[in-house]
Amino acid sequence: MFNRNHRFPPLFQAQRRHYCKAIIAGIALALMPKSTRGDGVSNVGGLEITDGLGRQVSLARPPQRIVSIFSSNTELLHALGATDRIVGIEDFTRYPPDIRDGRTIVGGRLGFSVETIARLEPDLVVMTPARQAVNTLLKPMQTIGVPVVVMLHRNLAEIFSNLRLLGHVLGNSLHAESVIGQLQQRLQSVDQQLAGVRRPRVYFETGQNDRGNFTTVRKGHYTYDALLQAGAESIFGDLDQITQVSGEAIIAADPEVILLARNDGNPDSIKHRPGWQNISAVRNNRVFVVPRELFLIPGPRIVDGVEMLAPLLHPNVFVDQDTA
Repeated sequence: MFNRNHRFPPLFQAQRRHYCKAIIAGIALALMPKSTRGDGVSNVGGLEITDGLGRQVSLARPPQRIVSIFSSNTELLHALGATDRIVGIEDFTRYPPDIRDGRTIVGGRLGFSVETIARLEPDLVVMTPARQAVNTLLKPMQTIGVPVVVMLHRNLAEIFSNLRLLGHVLGNSLHAESVIGQLQQRLQSVDQQLAGVRRPRVYFETGQNDRGNFTTVRKGHYTYDALLQAGAESIFGDLDQITQVSGEAIIAADPEVILLARNDGNPDSIKHRPGWQNISAVRNNRVFVVPRELFLIPGPRIVDGVEMLAPLLHPNVFVDQDTA
């Protein structure tokens, strides 16, 4: 893989010849008439879309070989029934469970490999502007003629709009609308059950830094939206840009519920933090570990997170849910 800090093309002498062959193959694929590709998909007219960066993206036909950068985009494609079209993913992708079977890993923590992507001969790359993906891949993909759709997943509304956009790209807008409708109906059902119910004051923790501060979520973020959908009130509802808070601020806010979305989350460890034993959530044993993948990946499974969290926050409202 290439160093993401290098400017394109980040080549070493030993890789140059092989890389150039991959680029040439990619250009040849891009110029090849669609009717000669032998995959049974006809060119029924071009498609013009606007992606999350405001870029105009042209596609000759619905893509059949997609490289999906980041878990969120893979989960969106999976929800739309396009898993079989995905040929490449990045190394942190774990869902659906068999997504890594037979698919090429095109990058990870250290960056992304233009050469590996070119060898896959994709007709679309879907990415999010994180970990320098856009800076590393956008120009190289344009050079070899591979369309790139960049999507933003800043809030819950954008998750739905991205499903709609991808449905259009995939050539199945009606199916996308059906998927969106089902997800929104599930959220509406939770909302109806919580009508008029008092919202507990919640602290949602995602990590801790080496200075003793903690990280949480801010308003305008999809996880924050999920908390509201599940009937919570964030103790840090005034946070806008920053996501770091001090232990003193948490103690002073006295949350009624503490949610830990951490790989090392342990409710018992909270009791041993200085001063935290007096927090209402700790005294009342309302400290819970929640799955990171349901709240920190901006995909359709965030609705699963809302449905899981609402009964946790409001056990009296959902008391008969398991026996219904």
